[in-house]
Amino acid sequence: MPHVHIEYSANLDAVIDMAALCNAIRETAVGIDAFPTPGIRVRATRVDHYSIADGNPKHGFIDLSVRLREGRPQDVKEDAIARVFAALQDFVAPAMADHSIALSAEMRDIDASLSPKFGNIRDHLEDPA
Repeated sequence: MPHVHIEYSANLDAVIDMAALCNAIRETAVGIDAFPTPGIRVRATRVDHYSIADGNPKHGFIDLSVRLREGRPQDVKEDAIARVFAALQDFVAPAMADHSIALSAEMRDIDASLSPKFGNIRDHLEDPA
């Protein structure tokens, strides 16, 4: 863990490279001690149907959600979400100079007893740190 899910309005496809944003968020997450590298997942989903504020179709949004296995102290989680949100803000700053975009983020704990995990990514990492 963590799993990062980015939902974004379809009108941002033309102004933000979402694959590059996913990578920027992943790179930030790798630098956070509370996030084990093998568990980091970042994905983006385009939302085709949405309505924002006054209904003007020029408005866009990016909502970043971080799901994290329970057990980390509150201050560690607050630091982590602040760093991930700052990475999002920095990445989209050029687009926000010319486009109306709302940003939001949320971190949620996952109950480990209700979230089984299995995988072999660790076996295939070049640097299994």
